[in-house]
Amino acid sequence: MTAHRTATVAALVGVVPLVLTTLAAGPAHAHGAPTDPLSRIAACGPEGTRQGSAACRTAVAANGGAAFGAWDNLRVADVRGRDRQVIPDGQLCSAGLRDYRGLDATRVDWPTTPLKAGAGLTMTYRSTIPHRGTFSLYLTKQGYDPGAPLRWSDLQSEPFARVTDPALRDGAYRIRGKLPAGLTGRHVLYTIWRNTDTPDTYYSCSDVVLRGEENTPPAQPAPEEAAPPPRTQPPTPEPPADEASAAGQAPPSQASTPPPVPEQPVVGGAGRPQAVADTAKDHSTVLIGAVAAVLALIAVSTSVLLRRRR
Repeated sequence: MTAHRTATVAALVGVVPLVLTTLAAGPAHAHGAPTDPLSRIAACGPEGTRQGSAACRTAVAANGGAAFGAWDNLRVADVRGRDRQVIPDGQLCSAGLRDYRGLDATRVDWPTTPLKAGAGLTMTYRSTIPHRGTFSLYLTKQGYDPGAPLRWSDLQSEPFARVTDPALRDGAYRIRGKLPAGLTGRHVLYTIWRNTDTPDTYYSCSDVVLRGEENTPPAQPAPEEAAPPPRTQPPTPEPPADEASAAGQAPPSQASTPPPVPEQPVVGGAGRPQAVADTAKDHSTVLIGAVAAVLALIAVSTSVLLRRRR
């Protein structure tokens, strides 16, 4: 073997381990994270859209001053559904991984995505390599304190969305579900992606602000035929303040004026109404006139008969 061949073989032997190391650390072991609603790692990690925010700068400082690892590589192997046993309370956002521990920083100014409680949601989960598996989406309970470490007990007991083997289109999965009703304020949307074709499980925290459901306006009644405006009574003049005070009563207001008392007929003699008394008088006058006429007729007839007898 010539010296040239010996040098070539030695170079190849030295390069092979480097190539293997590069492949092992490459994207073959990196798969994805939510970008909408924006996850903490997608906001603050490499290529993060909010790296300059105060929360992201503090998270990097809490990470020991070191930048986070790959944004799509927040995963734990061999969990096998034992998430609550494997991932400690207070470390849910980092999944207990040292290279991501800054994501567990207890801050109330993490970049947020606004959502509407009770509405539909389509999560965009950006991925670099397609895999089979199930996505489970959880929300924190009402009353969750964003200024305290996130614990498993802060999450609702069941996911509000669970999707298995969605299609990877345009570099992302779309996970659809309906957000729980009755939640308002700042919350954490916690995503677990359990692979079935690898031993890995992926975890992520997305900070969201939920507004309450909009109230549906009540149905308007059918239009009715307009009724004539009610007749109003003329206002009763208020007595002078001195008289009202002398009577020991407050002066009445126009708003509380009682309805007028209907007029009573004037009572005439013998306790009969005046109108009845007038009518009886008229009847008596007519009767007297009729009797006088009859008497006059009898007198005339008698006079005529006496004349004929003569």
